[in-house]
Amino acid sequence: MREWHHTYADQGLVVIGNHYPEFSHEHDLENLKEALLRLDVPYPVAQDNEGETWRAYHNRYWPTRYLIDKFGRIRYTHIGEGAYAETEAAIQALLAESYP
Repeated sequence: MREWHHTYADQGLVVIGNHYPEFSHEHDLENLKEALLRLDVPYPVAQDNEGETWRAYHNRYWPTRYLIDKFGRIRYTHIGEGAYAETEAAIQALLAESYP
């Protein structure tokens, strides 16, 4: 995610993480901020303590990547690790699409 953020942000890619805590200490915003600094996460991460965003996407697995187009439609989903080249190709294709 970090590499895609750095590579494609100037072309319009917006990366947003969603943190749905698994453990009690992960609910604390200060702990999340510390982890993001320690892990050098350069993009915004929403803290989803109640799982509202998680459920809104009918997400059941971690990690899951969603690519959302310029009109707000989900155009690509990948569950689990891997498929990095496929995901990057989908990013490139979506960024190449015109937007009125």
